[in-house]
Amino acid sequence: MPEGHTVHRTANQFNDLFAGRPLQVESPQGRFTASAKLVSGRVLSKASAIGKQMFLTFDNELTIRIHLGIYGKWSYQNLSNDVMPDPIGQVRARFTNQATLADLRGPTVCEVISAEEVLTVERRLGPDPLNPNPGGRESDRFISAVQNSKKAIGLQLMNQDVISGIGNVYRAEILFRAGINPHTPGNLLSREQLKSIWDDSVDLLNIGVLTGFMITRDELKAKDPGKSERNFIYKREGLPCRICQTNVSIEVMAGRKLYWCAGCQK
Repeated sequence: MPEGHTVHRTANQFNDLFAGRPLQVESPQGRFTASAKLVSGRVLSKASAIGKQMFLTFDNELTIRIHLGIYGKWSYQNLSNDVMPDPIGQVRARFTNQATLADLRGPTVCEVISAEEVLTVERRLGPDPLNPNPGGRESDRFISAVQNSKKAIGLQLMNQDVISGIGNVYRAEILFRAGINPHTPGNLLSREQLKSIWDDSVDLLNIGVLTGFMITRDELKAKDPGKSERNFIYKREGLPCRICQTNVSIEVMAGRKLYWCAGCQK
C-alpha cells in the first residue's frame, strides 16, 4: 500500500498536468461511469492529499476521493496525433486532456463526494505531517491522541485517525530512529518523545515527496541509494542492526509485519 509521500507526489503531478483546465473523466471498466459524468468536462481546481487519500476538486464544488488501498495503481501516457489508446486491464477511471492521459486501476475507493462530505472525511483523518502545521496545532493533535490511549505506539502510528500517511516502512524506521520500543503504550511516552516522532515524520515524508523514495538513513538523504540500503531495519529481519549488531526482529502486530531492534529500541 502506498504511504503518504507517494499520494502527495501524485497530487502534485495531477496539479502540474491537469489543474486549471477542463478534465475529461470516464470509466472504461464501467463501475465509475455515473459518477464520472458529474465532473467530466469541468475544470480541475486542485488536487490535494491527506495521508493516503487524494482529493480532486472541480469547479462545480464536487470532489473525487481516491484511496488506492493495497492494489490501486496509476499509469500515465502522453497523447499525440489525437489518438486515444485503448485501456489495458480494468481501468476504473480515466482522466484526459489534450496532452495527457492518467489511468486508475484497482483503487479501494473512487467516489464523487460533496464539499460537506469532504469536510467529514478531513475531520475523521488524523494530522498529516506533509500538510501545513500553523502554530503547532497538528503536532498537538497527534501528541494528544497518542497520550490519551494505552495502545502500543506501534499500533497507533498505523492508525490513520491518529496520524495520516504513515505505513509499515515509516512506522518501523521512525520508531527505530527514536529508539522507542514499538510495544510501548502511548500514554507512557513523553511530549518530547512524541514531538520528536512528529518532527522526524515531517522530515522523512518530505524527503519521500522530493525523491520518490523512503530514505531513512541520514547519510543517504542526498543520494539515490539502492533499495536494500535506504533503511535501517525494514525487511532486514535476522540481519545485524546497522547500529548495534543485534539481529533485527520481526513479528506480526495487528496483522502487519513489524520490524524492530531489541538492542536499540529497549
